[in-house]
Amino acid sequence: MAGYKLNWQNVTNPATHSYLCHFCGNRVASEKGWVANTHISNVSAFIFVCPSCNKPTFFETDGRQIPAPRLGNSVNGITDKGVEALYNEARDCSMVGANTAAVLLARKLLMNVAVQHGAQAGKTFVDYIDYLSNNGFVPPNGRTWVDQIRKKGNEATHEIPQTTEQDARQILTFVEMLLKFVYEFPSMVSP
Repeated sequence: MAGYKLNWQNVTNPATHSYLCHFCGNRVASEKGWVANTHISNVSAFIFVCPSCNKPTFFETDGRQIPAPRLGNSVNGITDKGVEALYNEARDCSMVGANTAAVLLARKLLMNVAVQHGAQAGKTFVDYIDYLSNNGFVPPNGRTWVDQIRKKGNEATHEIPQTTEQDARQILTFVEMLLKFVYEFPSMVSP
């Protein structure tokens, strides 16, 4: 759409569009918005207004959403502000398509979780993975998740190809589940 002037129409009721709102995190279906056209196409962009938070989101005809929602979900019960900040930073990277950065942060996050739970700082990454696994911080059959985070993190660091959105989505899902296992689920149990 670069180089095309968008002519925005008055507020209309374009076809209902379901999306995950960046601002409030709700899955919504908006019926109110604006449609833009160009001299080349009748419809080239949309702005939908979230019925939950009343904020606008821009959509190009190729489906790209601006601002995009974060990948992953919030995790409750994280007791370490550094771990929480790294997880949110990785999710923020996903909003702008910084997939390689998201995966690298996920790798760093594992190191921080290990040290926060008693691993000695300054060890190798494999030592942190082993610590988490050997001390019950990785759920049964979860070692493959942690190995995938390690593998994709190594590829992001040492290989030329960029990390895909699919890779970032998978890694952030694994990290989210690990954080739920380590922090959220234990915080739900009454002392």
